[in-house]
Amino acid sequence: MIKSIRIKNIALIDYAEIDFFSGLSVLSGETGAGKTVIINAINFSLGAKADKTLIRHGENFCETEVSFECEENSTAFDILKEYEIDCDGDIIVKRKLTIEGRSDIRVNGSQVTLAMLKRLTLSLCDIYGQSEHYSLLSSANQLKVLDGFIGEPIIELKNQVLPLINEIKKAKKVLEESGGDERSRAIRLDVLSYQINEIEKAELIDGEEQELLEKLKLFNNAQKIGERLSLTSSAISSDGGVLDILSTTLSKLQQITDLSSDYEDLYDRLYSAKSELEDIGYSAEDMLSSIDFDAREKERIEERLDLIKTLKRKYGNSYTEIIEYFSKLQEEYENLQNFDALSKECEQTILHNSDKLNLIYDKMFLLREKSAKSFSSSVESELSTLGMNSAKFSVNVVRNDKELLLDGNMDVEFLFSANKGEPLKNMSKIISGGEMSRFMLALKIVSNDFGETYVFDEIDAGISGEVAKIVAKKFIKLSKKSQIITISHLPQIVSFADNNYLISKTEDSVKTVTSIKMLDNNGKVNEIVRLTGGGDSELARLNAISAIDLANEYKKSIEI
Repeated sequence: MIKSIRIKNIALIDYAEIDFFSGLSVLSGETGAGKTVIINAINFSLGAKADKTLIRHGENFCETEVSFECEENSTAFDILKEYEIDCDGDIIVKRKLTIEGRSDIRVNGSQVTLAMLKRLTLSLCDIYGQSEHYSLLSSANQLKVLDGFIGEPIIELKNQVLPLINEIKKAKKVLEESGGDERSRAIRLDVLSYQINEIEKAELIDGEEQELLEKLKLFNNAQKIGERLSLTSSAISSDGGVLDILSTTLSKLQQITDLSSDYEDLYDRLYSAKSELEDIGYSAEDMLSSIDFDAREKERIEERLDLIKTLKRKYGNSYTEIIEYFSKLQEEYENLQNFDALSKECEQTILHNSDKLNLIYDKMFLLREKSAKSFSSSVESELSTLGMNSAKFSVNVVRNDKELLLDGNMDVEFLFSANKGEPLKNMSKIISGGEMSRFMLALKIVSNDFGETYVFDEIDAGISGEVAKIVAKKFIKLSKKSQIITISHLPQIVSFADNNYLISKTEDSVKTVTSIKMLDNNGKVNEIVRLTGGGDSELARLNAISAIDLANEYKKSIEI
């Protein structure tokens, strides 16, 4: 639902803020006051083509900001999640166009492309009467509308289609991954054989690389290690070294141990230290004698590490990844070797499921073809009540050569003729704005299909009197499920509105400015009087009040 729109520098509008509400909102006012500008501003926000003629004369840019209410389980919410855009319940769409033609589009503060904006807003709002936002004119959406009319029977068939399509795609993928034609398989077998042999021949051991790196580190530092160990051994054990000094010291210290237990304890500690140093000296000598720098062993380690590095670069970043890849290679190799049996199994799966799928497609086609007749008849009846007595409508269901589609191998085309004697033609090529508005109103009533928000422009074209009242009543029915915003010059429609807005313009010596005002009940009465041309007569006011009362009674009678 549209909660509000802020408009700046569009056509005659200098600046305007409009709050919208649920139910039926009607915009009225004098011809040329700028009612369509509001629709154009909404359309611009939804992703219509950016035209610099929108920018108010003398200004450098135009800008709109529309706030939508968004439910967490809605399509729009899912799209925002996909775009990684935060949403706390409201969607704020801000779009700016400069006189140089530069455009900036933001959704909840995040910059988006025009394609992203259109995809999002199509799930939020539809405008009928402006060619930029005809969601219904695509064949895919026409098929969706027909299926919506059919309901559960077509859903059940689609539920049967999906698992069959998945099985066929899975079998085709196996065949594709199994190497294609005989020559391709032979080449792939050679490659796999080489890779398998390369990994097998390496005889990798888990943890081997780290162990080799540690050994290589010792080899590369052999000279430094020998020097340091020799220095350690010499400092401890050589003549005049630490041990000699300690021996002399212990001999002297021993001479006073009987004089005090403290001296005796000091002697024992120093003796223990000498014993530990003797052990350290022996260890250093052993380590020094065990150093055996073997250039051939170092070369072997380096070659082995190079091999491991090569395998990691080709097959995985670790021992575990290489082994996992090796298993996949073996599996693919076995599948290729057993291709004939695998191919036969996959082809049987494809054939069996394709036969079942085509039977369901046949049922879908017949169901749609049959339903299209009653759907067309119902829409024609609704169009007749909306003052389009000569309008003809038909739905053409045709087969196509597309494969593995949830909707089946068929397209839907809406055919339309507005005037008596005119042949039915593709609706997207011939329908006018006013006709489209009434057609969509009829379609929504027939299909019981309710979206978030519908904006109707030009729906007044060619109607008046009782037909206008019928249009108003149908708006009310639709507004019980969806937000409706429409422009109207007809008192019948204005009287049925839940929310009324008066669009007016004022002029001074420099410029013309359009303003928007939400009407209270007295203002609504005044506007109906103006639209009926009743002047300031009391009778005209009484008639306007009576029209509003009758409209309110009708609303109560269809409360849902």
